[in-house]
Amino acid sequence: MTREQDYSGKELYVHNLFAAIAHHYDVMNMVMSAGMLRLWQRAFAGRTGLQPGGRALDVAAGTAELSLVLARQAGPTGQVTGIDFSAEMLEVGREKVDAIRARRGGDRMAPISLVEGNALSLPFADGTFDCAASGFALRNVKDIPKAISEMARVVKPGGRVVVLELSKPSNPLIREPYFLYFNHIVPILGWIIDPKTERKLRAYGWLPKSLIPLPSQKGLADIFRQAGLVDVGFQGLTAGVVSVHYGIKPS
Repeated sequence: MTREQDYSGKELYVHNLFAAIAHHYDVMNMVMSAGMLRLWQRAFAGRTGLQPGGRALDVAAGTAELSLVLARQAGPTGQVTGIDFSAEMLEVGREKVDAIRARRGGDRMAPISLVEGNALSLPFADGTFDCAASGFALRNVKDIPKAISEMARVVKPGGRVVVLELSKPSNPLIREPYFLYFNHIVPILGWIIDPKTERKLRAYGWLPKSLIPLPSQKGLADIFRQAGLVDVGFQGLTAGVVSVHYGIKPS
């Protein structure tokens, strides 16, 4: 049985699309965010509560962008695991992690293990991690409450669930230009960066469509609470086009 046959419906569709764009995904993210990605990652890091020596899980890790952020926070005595259902994305992530660790100061990061798996059925015991995090991935799962519930399950009491995700701005002066850019300009940018196949063009077209079923900021906060998390909140970034959502597992 191939990996593609392990999935169906939306999962299979998303799996195949990300396999197609894996090698251009990081460049596209930086272009789409107009260079704001690093600022968003710093805001994310401020909500993880991860201390040196901590253990963190990056769910739907993709090319290991947030895994690297978490590894710097956890330090050499910590441990970071990234999980994703795209072997192609993980391979890009492994190459990037190896290159960064080989640089000066790379030994100050926690070791990063990248494994293939599904965000809706995390292969880890309850209470394994100090922090479970995800970045720009919830839009792509077929069951968002289940994904958050799984993240809450695998963190320790007192641990945190933190999600960095696109949002739908409430201010119409921001919302209308934002949706115009995301729906019409982003697919064209994707094609310019990587024009080789129609499949890749469909992938970049999927990204704005994936925002449609995403809950509002308050709706996502409610899902965090339904998963049993407390002290739930969110921080809007860049006029609300992106948000960091967070919650704590009760002690």
